[in-house]
Amino acid sequence: MPAHDALDNQSLPTPDAAVRASRADQAARSVTRSFGRRLLFLPGTHIGAIRIPGNTLRGLLGPWHYWWQAHYVDCLVDTGRRELATKTRFDGDSRPSAGRLASRLVTTIRLRNLLRFENHYYDDMAWLALSTLRLGKLAEETRKPGRRRNAYIQKRLTLQFDSASTDELGGGTFWSTKRDFKNTPATAPVALYFARTGHRDRAQALVGWLNSRLLHPELGVYRDGIRIRNGEPVLEEAVYTYNQGPVLGALLELGGQDNLDRAARLVGAIDRELTVPGTRVIRGDGTGDGGLFTGILVRYLAVAGRDGRLTLEARETARELVISTAEAFWTGRREAPELMRGPAAENPPLVFSPNPLRPATETYPPGAGVELSTQLQAWMAFEAAATL
Repeated sequence: MPAHDALDNQSLPTPDAAVRASRADQAARSVTRSFGRRLLFLPGTHIGAIRIPGNTLRGLLGPWHYWWQAHYVDCLVDTGRRELATKTRFDGDSRPSAGRLASRLVTTIRLRNLLRFENHYYDDMAWLALSTLRLGKLAEETRKPGRRRNAYIQKRLTLQFDSASTDELGGGTFWSTKRDFKNTPATAPVALYFARTGHRDRAQALVGWLNSRLLHPELGVYRDGIRIRNGEPVLEEAVYTYNQGPVLGALLELGGQDNLDRAARLVGAIDRELTVPGTRVIRGDGTGDGGLFTGILVRYLAVAGRDGRLTLEARETARELVISTAEAFWTGRREAPELMRGPAAENPPLVFSPNPLRPATETYPPGAGVELSTQLQAWMAFEAAATL
């Protein structure tokens, strides 16, 4: 069974899974109610505020982080899958379903991006392509097949990935339209997208390039990329948590013994190199873009934890990493009544720390600005744990 089918086909929760699902629902309500906005007050639109509390004008004119919104779509699809399994809306019958919000968000991304889905970064576009691919599948399963929009997105963005995945530097995918840097952040999600859309040879070629050029021979994790500087290739040695996630996803999606063996070794390397010493909690990578990194890795570790083709040791390690990290985020939460909008709710919003082992009372005390990326990250971790 392909890895994304294993991810998407969830059975009804056991009691432990029900607790995890409840936590994911609470995170979903906190993010959608606290950060969710209309764009320019237009009906039928939905987008995530980058920081709350925040200045509305600055939010419209400042950075809006296309790729954060793409992961917001993915989180809503996760919640929508649980709605489908339980036949219960995450935020009550009077509010839109997660799938409906995700569809509005995709439409609003295009509006906010000046009526285009393309931008200057191929990794950003890959994340949106992956999330809308899953959204399209959710729409089919809810018997509400989306407009032709999702197919249009796939067509437009596939052309972008085709143009960015070249033979320069021996293969791989460029990071941006400057075309001076091929890296794991772009190559891995593009490989996963190609694998999920039937372009398996292209996906395998990209994975092969990652293995030959960016896999650290001693540490067993993937380095950042190769930059063209003064006409010469320069290896960027940095190792980031989130880069390992889509590589793991692509290896599992492609399958075959070599890829599965590599995936099992990667799980072991993540456990060894990217956890907080003495724990099985994935380290945090701060705020801003780094506020998404841990969540992205945990999402794909959950896929590994459910994949019966992997060794029992690899599956159990992946599951422990997911559950321990999600548990740490939950333990560090704080209630944030100051972020409530509209009528008082019975349960105030929750705020989660960007660092799973530091409480939100320290990292986001009352009065501090809270970033969308960090809250999506915790939500991702709870969704991942709910699938195990």
